[in-house]
Amino acid sequence: MKEPASPTSIRLEFEEHRRYLFKFAMLQIRDHDTVEDLVQETMVAALAAADGFSGKSSVRTWLTGILLHKVVDFRRSTGRRQSVSIDSLQEEGGADQVDALFKENGRYLELPRDWGDPEQALSQRRFLETLEKCVEGLPETAAQVFLLREMMGLSTEEVCSELKVSSTNCSVLLYRARMRLRECMEKRWLSA
Repeated sequence: MKEPASPTSIRLEFEEHRRYLFKFAMLQIRDHDTVEDLVQETMVAALAAADGFSGKSSVRTWLTGILLHKVVDFRRSTGRRQSVSIDSLQEEGGADQVDALFKENGRYLELPRDWGDPEQALSQRRFLETLEKCVEGLPETAAQVFLLREMMGLSTEEVCSELKVSSTNCSVLLYRARMRLRECMEKRWLSA
């Protein structure tokens, strides 16, 4: 059985993950000063709870979970809940960009390219950096839905509750985010 990490080794790992946590929070909040505060609060909370870290998950996963709770608390305390409707998505140009990927009969204009071995691609730093850039290019709410659902593994119900969107709007946002990410990754990753 693996021994729990020492508080000193956890502190060193915290600093390694600070940049990732900052980027993750920026996609959620998009305010530099607030994000800096939330990341700092995450580090303080994690240091206080370091003795209780069992090592069952990676330190990054543990820290991201703490940060996610800080982001949720921040939103609740400031009332930063967005009610998103299909009409507001039209204003962001989301429908037009996604619709441009399809023929009138609903089929792809171009079939998605082969991405190769996804596990191998995930291990490549450049792939992850490209994915981060593509997520940054999403509209704020679409990025939030994608990150909460796909990266953090929250259920659709939890995402809807957190962002105050209907399940239909959540599905639309997630679909459009995936389509935009696919298009962006094909341009930035597969064409490179």
